Amino acid sequence: MRYSELARLEVQDFNPDAGTLTVRRSKSGKSRHVMLTDEGATLFASWCAGRAGTELIFRTARGGPWTRSLQAEPMGEAVRAAKIKPPISFHGLRHTWASLAVMNGTPLMIVARNLGHRDTRMCELHYADLAPGHVRDAIHLGAPVFGLQPDPTVTPLRPAR
Repeated sequence: MRYSELARLEVQDFNPDAGTLTVRRSKSGKSRHVMLTDEGATLFASWCAGRAGTELIFRTARGGPWTRSLQAEPMGEAVRAAKIKPPISFHGLRHTWASLAVMNGTPLMIVARNLGHRDTRMCELHYADLAPGHVRDAIHLGAPVFGLQPDPTVTPLRPAR
C-alpha cells in the first residue's frame, strides 16, 4: 500500500474474516480491497485487537496521526542500518512487494489489483521482465499441442545442439 493509504487506515478497515484491508480513498479516489497474506492478517489482527473501529491503526508515539513525511527519517535510518545500496524510500517497499510477488509467480493482474491499478499496464512496464519463467510455464501448460513430429527426410542446416 501507499504510505498515505496506510496512514488513513482505521481499525474498521481491517476484515479479519476475509483477511483484507479496505482502502476507502486511494490515489485514484476510488476504494479498493487489499488482500493480505496469512502472516499479514495475523499482524493486523494483533494491531487492531481491543481497539475502537474508528481509531487509526497507525499512530505516532504520542497517539497522533501519521503525517506526510513522518516515515522519512526512520526509513532512512533503517536503510542505512541494513546497508541497502542504492537506498530506497518507503515507496520502494511497495515495489519490492510487487517484484517478489511477480518473481514468485503471482499473475500480473492479481499484483495490479492488490496495488490498486485498474489494469496491468503499470505492472507490465515495471515487473513483467521479472517473470520470464512464469510466462514459459504458462505457455507450456496452456498452448495447444498439435502432435507434430520431426520429418526424418529433412536435414537441418545446422546440427542440433
